[in-house]
Amino acid sequence: MAKKKKNISTNVNIKKNLVKYSQMSKEELYEKFNSSSKGLTEKQILINREKYGLNKLAKKGKNTIFHRLFHAFINPFSIILIVLIFISLFTDIIIPFINKEPFNAIEALPTIIIIFLMVLISGILNFVNDSRSAASAEKLVKMVQTTTRVERDGTFYEIPLEQVVVGDIVNLAAGDIIPADVRIIKAKDLFVSQSSLTGESEAIEKFAINFANKNEANITDATNLAFMGSNVVSGSAKAIVVVSGNNTYLGQIAQKVNETPVKTDFEKGIKSVSWLLIKIMLVVVPLVFVISGLNSWNPEQYKNAKNWLDSFAFAMSVAVGLTPEMLPMIVTSTLAKGALSMSKKKTIVKNLNSIQNFGAMDIFCTDKTGTLTMDQVVLERHLDVKGQENCQVLKYGFLNSYYQTGLKNLLDISIINRTEELSDVEIELRNLEEKYIKIDEIPFDFQRKRMSVVVAPRDNKNDSEMITKGAIEEILSICKYIQYEGEIKEIDDEIINRVLKRVDKLNDEGMRVLGVARKKSNYKNDKFNVQDEQEMILIGYLAFLDPPKESTLSAIKKLHDLGVNVKILTGDNARVTKTICAKVGIPVEKIMLGKDLLEISDKKLAEIAHEYDVYAKLSPDQKARVITALRSKKHVVGYMGDGINDAPAMKVADVSISVDTAVDIAKETANIILLEKDLNVLATGIVEGRKTYTNMNKYIKLTLSSNFGNIISIVFASFFLSFVPMMAIQILFLNLIYDISCAAIPWDKVDNKFIKEPRKWNSKSFYKFMLWFGPVSSLIDILIFIIMRFWLIEYLGFKNGTIEFESAFHTGWFILSMWTQAIIIHFIRTEEIPFVKSFPSFMLILATFGAVFIATIVAYIPGVNTALKLVPLDGMFYLILIMLSLLYIGLILVIKKLFIKRYKNLL
Repeated sequence: MAKKKKNISTNVNIKKNLVKYSQMSKEELYEKFNSSSKGLTEKQILINREKYGLNKLAKKGKNTIFHRLFHAFINPFSIILIVLIFISLFTDIIIPFINKEPFNAIEALPTIIIIFLMVLISGILNFVNDSRSAASAEKLVKMVQTTTRVERDGTFYEIPLEQVVVGDIVNLAAGDIIPADVRIIKAKDLFVSQSSLTGESEAIEKFAINFANKNEANITDATNLAFMGSNVVSGSAKAIVVVSGNNTYLGQIAQKVNETPVKTDFEKGIKSVSWLLIKIMLVVVPLVFVISGLNSWNPEQYKNAKNWLDSFAFAMSVAVGLTPEMLPMIVTSTLAKGALSMSKKKTIVKNLNSIQNFGAMDIFCTDKTGTLTMDQVVLERHLDVKGQENCQVLKYGFLNSYYQTGLKNLLDISIINRTEELSDVEIELRNLEEKYIKIDEIPFDFQRKRMSVVVAPRDNKNDSEMITKGAIEEILSICKYIQYEGEIKEIDDEIINRVLKRVDKLNDEGMRVLGVARKKSNYKNDKFNVQDEQEMILIGYLAFLDPPKESTLSAIKKLHDLGVNVKILTGDNARVTKTICAKVGIPVEKIMLGKDLLEISDKKLAEIAHEYDVYAKLSPDQKARVITALRSKKHVVGYMGDGINDAPAMKVADVSISVDTAVDIAKETANIILLEKDLNVLATGIVEGRKTYTNMNKYIKLTLSSNFGNIISIVFASFFLSFVPMMAIQILFLNLIYDISCAAIPWDKVDNKFIKEPRKWNSKSFYKFMLWFGPVSSLIDILIFIIMRFWLIEYLGFKNGTIEFESAFHTGWFILSMWTQAIIIHFIRTEEIPFVKSFPSFMLILATFGAVFIATIVAYIPGVNTALKLVPLDGMFYLILIMLSLLYIGLILVIKKLFIKRYKNLL
């Protein structure tokens, strides 16, 4: 323990240490952390891990085994049961002992034992469910774990972020998440986004130089430090980890700020449902206690205290029955089961609560590359400005792609592959990497939409050239000249129009076109910037083809059939996008361009955003703006991305979706990750999400209607009867077996109707359902109360006014309650006629009929019936029970039909 305390730094010390690390040389850092340029040794990894700890941020409310055990057994349900144990001890053992009455262990102890077993069973059920859910969630997250590249003992490894230790040497490239607080020891055009820490959207350039500023308040300004939680936008670097886990800058922020995630409508709705029932319970329970106590009060009897305690026990039991104690467990269980089902269909859920939004999604936005297309970009043509094949254009394209240090995209890879293929027949394309050296580069960014490298022949560094590649419009904007057949001419409007017409023709064939430009860069220094990209010579263009996937057309149709409108948000050319979309069945009547968005206010965009299915030439921030506009009109919007440029849009979407091959920042931002970049996988995932939501919906509506009906029945019975309508132990036992039967709902089948359209959360629909269906069960309860009170119980041979009469009454309502609750499960799970047009899952049948069997048979088992204070009832009771059950079924069918007619949907 002493070691751990010694290593816990204060906030002030951490900032001081970061400033100190920013001023140390790399040699001093190696010595400080027992590392080297080749990284940590195996032995030193263990030492540093023990000394500095794992690279983990402590989470509020950590889900440890002790945490789960505590919450499984210490909850309102268990506390009420424990209170009832003490009441039973007092009424059945202590009071008889004080009054010197004979102690009847057969009557007293079973009640206490059964309540204790109920505490045990309830706790075990909660613990097992929580443990399974936690294990499932952890397993799913591990399937798409974010990793970083470290050098250890001279060997490179890809390891999970949490395994990084202080002193590790990490290699960083575009798209990587910074795994801890690191000091840059080598960098090439490294730009890092620190927006998650500072709120500044502009990427910051980082360098491998000593930082002189000692201002601790602005430690994020240190140009040679990069911080956990930020990400690499472009360039590359080598860095040493100086601080990890909770001691990082991000870790300190997390400890100081009690960050509460913004709750979704679904989470708010679940909470509101729970609180509604609890508020009703807080009103009803005291009322029931007072009424029951007064009804059983007799001023001439010394047992008044016991009667009031019985009334209190009954009221507390009513509280258990009305408390939605199983709601969190059923919801979590349903979501966890849904997540596992989705994982089997190549859809990994990182955030369980996102399943509801996934099923509710009515607009799906994505880039076209790799989603609509095969993601197998092929360089089809390398053309000069007049549209003729020209190897020099390919040569310059290769040098640009090969020597850039950012994240090589599919276009770069296809250029390199095509050059290698043609090098066998084209001499000037052979061994280019051996003939040239790189002087400098200006990395790609999404504002310029181009990138440049400066190269020179290996034997003549002074003969350097800048080569720029990028979107054709952006390349034309920096070109003053064109080159054709060795001649260089100044560009004019006529030439620009001819170039654009050729490019348009290629775009119409579905090809994406990049322009290539060059210029001599006879500079003495080796540092260049964006201002140097001017007065360049356009030498030609590269045309790429990424054909649509064969499965895309059918996948788009599936999504449309599921009520999901697909919108394309791309940075690509409008003509290429239009051609691809037309081939896969996406309407392209109207296209919104990025330049048009600049002229439109947010308010106007919100009004018209839904009218456009294709957005082209967008920047990352514009994608996010479109998503925000769609959401403002109550659409549930999903966005699928896999690149750095997709992160802003993913952060503002209701559901962020990525693929397991995406860059780290995209995977980290995503709620849901597809193991295959295919819209068919997405459609399958949406179906599973809707099934999960529908089953959850069933339980919530069932809970609301049943509890509301019970409230009416109990209040009526409290006024109507001179004794409690059901004993505390009976209510608790009934509640337990009913809750266990409901645990099968996550495995129930779902009708196709509930899958065909987005399933949005609607709190009002729950309350309407409660008000319609709750009173129906109350009506049946009231009928059985009247029948039993005035005829049936005496007909069965139990004399009015006796304990046996009360026990028979309790037994009758106990059995009826379980029967009606089992019936309602099957009649609200579908809009069709159950067991005829819609068959439930075998597990649900087994659970509900098993609960009915147990509730019926316990009255006939010697010892058990004594403990539960139940008595056997004869055949006439079951005839009445069957008749009332049939009446209940008829009423439910009528109410269900009227409800659907008025509100269109049952669930």
